[in-house]
Amino acid sequence: MKTIPELDWRRIDLLIALALEEDLQDRGDVTTKSVIGENLRVKAVFLAKEDCVCAGLPVAKRIMKEVDPEIEWKDLVQEGEFCPKGTLMAEIAGRASSILTAERTALNFLQRLCGVATASKKYQDAAAGTKAIVLDTRKTTPGWRNLEKYAVAVGGASNHRIGLYDRVMIKDNHRELAGLEGKDGILRSVERARKMYPDLEVEVEIDSLDSLDEALESGAEYILLDNMSNELMAEAVKRTAGKAKLEASGNMKLERVPSAAATGVDFISVGALTHSVKSADISLDVCPEEL
Repeated sequence: MKTIPELDWRRIDLLIALALEEDLQDRGDVTTKSVIGENLRVKAVFLAKEDCVCAGLPVAKRIMKEVDPEIEWKDLVQEGEFCPKGTLMAEIAGRASSILTAERTALNFLQRLCGVATASKKYQDAAAGTKAIVLDTRKTTPGWRNLEKYAVAVGGASNHRIGLYDRVMIKDNHRELAGLEGKDGILRSVERARKMYPDLEVEVEIDSLDSLDEALESGAEYILLDNMSNELMAEAVKRTAGKAKLEASGNMKLERVPSAAATGVDFISVGALTHSVKSADISLDVCPEEL
C-alpha cells in the first residue's frame, strides 16, 4: 500500500510565517485596512477553475487560522479527490479583512500542491496496466520537499528517497570518483556503503548495459537505468530477471510513460512532478451577502 508522508507542521509553520511576513511586512494589508470595515463578516469559497486533484487543504486552513483563529473552515472535498472544473473545494466564514489578507498566501500553497497532485495522477495513470510505479525525485522546491512529496503521494504516484540520508544512491560521479582509487567503481562503492550503513538499501545508477552485470554482482537492491532507450531497458529487465528492482530515469515525459512502463521496469522516476509542474487554477470567491 502506498504511503503518504505525514505533513511536517514544524517546517510548514516556518514556511507559512515566511510567506506571510514577505507579504505583510510591518504595515500589514494596507489596502484591506483602508477599504474594508474591521467588523464586516462574509463567506467565501475555494473554487476549482480547472480540473485538478485536491492536495493542500490542511495547509490553506492553517494559513487562514494563522491570520485569524476565528475564521471558520469547512472542507467540501477530500485530499486526493478529483475535482472537475467548478468544484467548490472548501467554504470559509469570518472577518472579511482577515480572509482578504490570507487569500493569496493560502492560494499560493493550495494551487501549487494541487498542481503537483494533478500531474502525479496523470503520470501514474499513464502507467496503468503495468507494474511500474511512478516516483518523484529530489528535484523539489527548497524548503518545500515535505509538502511536494506529500502532494505527489496524494495524487497517486509514490515517493523516492526523501533526502540524502535515507538511501544510498550511487550515481555516476560517485562511481567514477570511487574508481579513481584503483578498484572497480560500482563494487567498491557498494562494498563501502554496506560497511558504513548496513541498515540502508543501496541503489546504483548505470547508463549502459555494460555496467549491468557489475551492478547485479554488487548486490544493490535497486538499479537506476539512466537515459536508456526502451529497447535497452527491456533487455535490462530480461538480464536482471528479478535479481534487483529496476528504475527508469531520464527524459520521462508523460507521452513516453506507457511505453517505458511496458518494458517491465519496476519504477519510473519523474523530476517534472515537482520541478516543472503548473499550479492549478483555483480562486477564492467572496460571497456578496454579509453574514
